[in-house]
Parts: sequence; C-alpha cells; structure tokens
Amino acid sequence: MVIANIHEAKTHLSQLLERVCHGEEVVIAKAGKPIVRLVVYEPSKKPRKPGYWRGRVKIKKGFDDLPKEILAAFKGE
Repeated sequence: MVIANIHEAKTHLSQLLERVCHGEEVVIAKAGKPIVRLVVYEPSKKPRKPGYWRGRVKIKKGFDDLPKEILAAFKGE
C-alpha cells in the first residue's frame, strides 16, 4: 500500500493513478491521517433499464401550479 500526502498526490497524480491501475492500493492522507483511497473505476454490471419507475410514481394534478404571489415573485413583479 502506498500512502501519499496531499502535496505528493497533487504533484505525482499520474504516477499514483498508474500504480492503482496495476493493482496497488493508494491512500491519500492529510496531516498523516488517511482521508481517501484511490480505486480503479468499474462500470456498472447491469445496464440501466428504461421505464423502471413507470407506474410506480404518481404526480397529482396541479403539481406544478404555484400560488399567484410566488409566481409573481419569480417574475420580479
């Protein structure tokens, strides 16, 4: 495991990212205390299914209606 302080991480970010890509664990610390761990990005395993919420959410009539005084305030009247 590699522990780098914030200054080192800013200075050598490319090298740290390369190490992460090759399987090493990289931790960035502030004042000697670990604050973040760099990991390789892994895309979602399942593709998003459109329409998942169809029929599960109901929006009542008048949902977008605003009281006149609030609408006037948005318009600067």
